[in-house]
Order: sequence, then structure tokens, then C-alpha cells
Amino acid sequence: MAKNVTLREAWSGLADCLNCSLRATVLFAGLEEKDFSLIHDPIDQYRLQPGTTLYRAGDTGEYLFTVRVGALKLMQYLPDGSQRIVRLARTTDVIGLEALLESNYQHDAVVLQPTEVCRFPARVVRELGQQNPKLHRELMTRWQRALSEADAWLTELSTGSARQRVARLLLRLVRDPLNSESELFGREDIGAMLGITTETASRTIADFKRRGLLVEAASNAFLVDIPNLRRIAEGS
Repeated sequence: MAKNVTLREAWSGLADCLNCSLRATVLFAGLEEKDFSLIHDPIDQYRLQPGTTLYRAGDTGEYLFTVRVGALKLMQYLPDGSQRIVRLARTTDVIGLEALLESNYQHDAVVLQPTEVCRFPARVVRELGQQNPKLHRELMTRWQRALSEADAWLTELSTGSARQRVARLLLRLVRDPLNSESELFGREDIGAMLGITTETASRTIADFKRRGLLVEAASNAFLVDIPNLRRIAEGS
């Protein structure tokens, strides 16, 4: 399901954008009235179901996307045909940043859970960024954040035992440490995130549940024992 809003509507908080990641994450908060004379393209808002591919590696990078609600996996394929999830994109994240360099997308972006995204032309963002220093700085901040997240996935989630990797993933999935709530994804996806087999991911998750390190609070929502998982993650 898709609908269009103008960037002016998003910027001003109209069209149900008051709580939109475009506004809340201040990607466009630094725009000024004069900037709108440069903008003639609408923003597309999409609601996507799990399994939907937003874009594929090698596709021409024409758009950037912000995640309003939900989660997507960014995937690459290994020479043997197996997949590796290199990063998750969740609420407020911006993906497709390579389009700013007029490059092809580097990953498959596949929806993991019911998700809403906003799509806006990279060309427009490039033009605005050249004339608006605040937007340019924010874009560079987003790029650095994506690089830092990719580095963390490489160093934290690809080393150590399976127990350590699963513990680190669960800790990274906690959005608010005050309530220690985390979501889980399919065991195949967890295996692809951590470079372990689906069977190993299933056994480890089951063991954590038996030990009370994961307690189901609602459908696909778990309370995480942060102190004990942190000890496992650190190899204690």
C-alpha cells in the first residue's frame, strides 16, 4: 500500500508526519522555506509485509528510505549461495545511502516484519545537501552511523562462541534498557545474522529460555536478562 505526500507536508508535520522518522530524526528539520523551490518530487509512503524485497543488490540507486515502523534485513550472498545478514534497519534508520553517490545498492533489503517506509529521491537530497549545510551534516552523521553499525556487526556478531553471539545480538535488539524488552526473528534469520547454523540458533535460544534469560511477554516480545546475558556475551 502506497500514498504520496509532499516534502513540505512532511516537514511541516501534515499528512500524519508529526511522528514520522523524517521529522523525529531531524533529517529534514534544517530545511528552510526557500529550500522548497527546489523540490518537485513527492515522498512515497509504503506499508510492506514480511518477505517483501524493497530493493536488490545491483539495482540502480535512485532513492533513499527511512523506516517509520518495523524492520528490514540488509543481505549479501556468499559465493556458495548462502545468505549473510550484514545489518538490520529499524525505526528511524535511513537506508540506501549509497544512492547519494549515484551508486547501485549494495544489499538486498528484505522486510522482516510489518513495516512502513518513506521513499524520497536521492537526487533531491543531493541538491538540498549541497545548499543546506545542516542537512549535509545530518546525512554525514547517518552515513557514519551506518558504518559504525556495520563495524559492530562484524566485530561483535561474527566472533566468539554461538552463545556469545546470540547473547550479543539479543542485547543489541533491546531498544529501551529500562524495560529490557527485545524482539526475536526467525531462527534462519538469526543464523544468517550470526554466521551459525539454524539448528545452533534454535538450540541456543531454547537454552536461554529454559534458563530464564528470555521470558516471553507478548507475541514475539521477550524480556531479556541483561546482566546475565552481558556476562555470557563477555565470556564470563
